[in-house]
Amino acid sequence: MIETLEQLRSLYAAPGERALRKQQPQLDAHCQRFIALSPFCVVASGGAGGVGGALLDASPRGGAPGFVKSPDPHTLLLPDGSGNNRLDTLSNLLEDPRIGLLFMIPGVDETLRVNGTVRLRDEPLYTDFFTAERQRPKIVIEVRVAEAYLHCSKAFMRSRLWSADAQVDRAQLPTMGQMLHDQMGLATEPESQVAMLQRYRAQLAQEQQLGDA
Repeated sequence: MIETLEQLRSLYAAPGERALRKQQPQLDAHCQRFIALSPFCVVASGGAGGVGGALLDASPRGGAPGFVKSPDPHTLLLPDGSGNNRLDTLSNLLEDPRIGLLFMIPGVDETLRVNGTVRLRDEPLYTDFFTAERQRPKIVIEVRVAEAYLHCSKAFMRSRLWSADAQVDRAQLPTMGQMLHDQMGLATEPESQVAMLQRYRAQLAQEQQLGDA
């Protein structure tokens, strides 16, 4: 079992110069362009919650390309869209302001990693950035960028994530309703996949109507 950094390092070669030098303390034009094209990111946070002490959390966030704004090289603004109202990420960030973001672009094997610290903003100065979006957020996660670097394509090449012939037929899994039904031990009939998708589409359409109002 590996218990020290020395043990760990002994198993791997030293990182190359490019791997070290690519890390930047701010968002350059390439990073900002990547974010402007990205419709999806994963948000990593940590807090005081969780069974047995502090646990970490990774949460998917999505929207139209460029749904995360970069008003300057040191700042990102991430709108909090409607979800399940557990507020895991926001609660974590109140306890611990550190955040990690992984941006993805469909069809692009490289990713962009951004680390920093946050403040949760509800002032119009911040929510006004999203008046033209699907839904005006109640909360905007203001990220003060500390590190930004592009990540190589090897993980996506190995996984073939964007390859059409690597896509998994949804029928290979039970429906979401069936899985939740089993996990929760419910006696009622599980929601069908068709009904669930119709419900989600109706919610998204309602968000759009509210955004256009």
